[in-house]
Amino acid sequence: MLDNRRTEAGIRFDALAELFDPVTFRHVDRLGIGPGMRCWEVGAGGPSVPLGLAERVGPGGEVLATDIDVSWTRGVAGGVIEVARHDVAADPPPPGGFDLVHARLVLVHVTDRAEALRRMVRALRPGGRLLLEDADPALQPLLCLDESGPEQRLANRLRSGFRTLMAARGADLAYGRTLPRLLREAGLEDVRADAYFPITSPACATLEAATVRQIRGLLVAEGLATDEEIDRHLANVATGRLDLATAPMISAWGRRP
Repeated sequence: MLDNRRTEAGIRFDALAELFDPVTFRHVDRLGIGPGMRCWEVGAGGPSVPLGLAERVGPGGEVLATDIDVSWTRGVAGGVIEVARHDVAADPPPPGGFDLVHARLVLVHVTDRAEALRRMVRALRPGGRLLLEDADPALQPLLCLDESGPEQRLANRLRSGFRTLMAARGADLAYGRTLPRLLREAGLEDVRADAYFPITSPACATLEAATVRQIRGLLVAEGLATDEEIDRHLANVATGRLDLATAPMISAWGRRP
């Protein structure tokens, strides 16, 4: 549904990086990822996380960035960064073992999440860390927490339509909250988790506009919104007066014994 080949994908990746890279790298740094280590970035999407990992592992380390579509990451290949096409739920884990395996906003979209998780755990070296970060739209379903007027009510109705489209395509809208349990069940130790979501930010508005433009045809085709409503919502977003939130991103991490 959110095809990487669309122009809006690059806009979405930049907005997601602005919103969530500080959170991701706070966890990466807390886990002690540093010089000489080997990292696997699963479902890399945009280039920001592979580049940040490369800074931390230095010239003696390695960063493997994989995705089913590497359109937006192939430009950063070189040096310590390798970019490869890979389906985490279908292809064997890359060989060699990793000190860190990380996936952000990936597994909620993968049909066979359990198998993808098993393969990521299998790719860890002894003592290696798995950091999974995924959304939980069911935990906080609103785009506008302060539903104070018709603009906010329209925004929330379109967000509901987006959730309907996601669920119809196999997304688990309550997946994020299950991550701590799933990591423990996978045999990882020292499992911890936290959650973060912005309530208002220019990047939230950028992300919303790009997402709505990308799924516009589906919203209309499935009777979830009209073209007029979508135009009105995009105009409302462009004013900068809506406080737009995201679904909570739950980060969970654990260590392979």
